Amino acid sequence: MTRIMQHPILGEIGKRKKVKIMVDGKEMYAYEGEMIAAALWANGIHIFRYTKKLDKPRGVFCGIGKCTDCIMIVNGQPNVRTCITPVEEGMIIETQYGLGKWKEGKDYE
Repeated sequence: MTRIMQHPILGEIGKRKKVKIMVDGKEMYAYEGEMIAAALWANGIHIFRYTKKLDKPRGVFCGIGKCTDCIMIVNGQPNVRTCITPVEEGMIIETQYGLGKWKEGKDYE
């Protein structure tokens, strides 16, 4: 996993707590407080969802929460913008297909 440790604006990134997350059933590690998208990118995952109409892959596009290309299902909730959502210990993250489904099985609208 490669990460930026010295940022031109934010400065030096200090030591952070390593946490375990589950991504599509696979155990991975991230650093507490980093954005989900950054953690996934560092773990080699670049596709976060597939579009409803054409089933096209999407990943990080804007990186600031304005678009919806990086949405995924996080802890059972669909349409979470991973570029602005911080990692937490034990998060369960899943690739989203189409609009996503709530745990109760209803389509999200």
